[in-house]
Amino acid sequence: MYGSYSGRVRAVGAVAVGAALLLTGCTSGEGGDGGTAGKKPPVSQLPKGDDPYWVNPDAKAAKALADEGDSGKQELIKKIAQQPAGEWLIPENAKEQAKGFTEAAAQADREAILVVYNIPHRDCGNFSGGGAADGNAYRAFIKEVAEGIGDRPATVVLEPDAVLHMVDNCTPEKFHEERYDLLKGAIKTLKKQPKTKVYLDAGNAGWGKPDQIFEPLKWSGVEAADGFSVNVSNFYTTEESKKYGKELSAKVGNKPFVIDTSRNGNGPVQQKGLKDPWCNPPGRALGEAPTTNTGDEQVHAFLWVKRPGESDGECKGGPQAGRWFADYALELAKNAK
Repeated sequence: MYGSYSGRVRAVGAVAVGAALLLTGCTSGEGGDGGTAGKKPPVSQLPKGDDPYWVNPDAKAAKALADEGDSGKQELIKKIAQQPAGEWLIPENAKEQAKGFTEAAAQADREAILVVYNIPHRDCGNFSGGGAADGNAYRAFIKEVAEGIGDRPATVVLEPDAVLHMVDNCTPEKFHEERYDLLKGAIKTLKKQPKTKVYLDAGNAGWGKPDQIFEPLKWSGVEAADGFSVNVSNFYTTEESKKYGKELSAKVGNKPFVIDTSRNGNGPVQQKGLKDPWCNPPGRALGEAPTTNTGDEQVHAFLWVKRPGESDGECKGGPQAGRWFADYALELAKNAK
């Protein structure tokens, strides 16, 4: 089980609203009408100078905010709903989703954050196993994503754990050569789009072995990417993630990186003996809000790649992965500094 060695947690099925955006034409600008006609939207876009990323007015957190009648809970949920978060693309309609999200973001003069998570033999066949059927299916999927993005701005986080799982031997060695080729090809295809930034995932501070992962990152084409991502869906603090990212950056041509700060406000769980500490762990908190103003030129952005408030899976009272987990969302927001 992947959580035992990388502390990873998934957001499979975390969002499936791209098609809905296409059908409704729903966007949200500065005070725009991102909700239903005649109804004030529960969220709006943040000042572009601080946060250039798009806040999805149809995200699960925004819907939970609109449905909540308790004012105290509303204030807590708003801490999540008002922030931009990653849109995890569904392979079955990747082109439509990528188009819908980036069109809605462009109409709001913002940039969409997209997460590509469909590599063959994904997650070593564990809780989030699956992915594209084979290399050709994956290449077709990436082509659809790129075509959906078009010439609109997008930040893409590419394949959480895909490189890490080759390094720690979770993914069988017989699949490594193909995976390197697929990741390199994905970066090349996505980077053909003029306003697309690509960050190849590079694990987390809990892994903490830059000497072992830097060459596989190079073999996967990180030098052609805009940088790499760390701490995706994880809980390591921003300082721990910076340290890990900088040690790794020095070994891959000083490439910049982004940090997932969605739930790292209290760092990783320290409770000994806790079953599946990667899955809806108690006592966690929202981390720094998404921004490109990180105060560090090597850190391109703090991002909420994992969508806070959406379950990691059926553990500790949580629903299926990707579904809204109200009690957990409230705890994350309540614990936020």
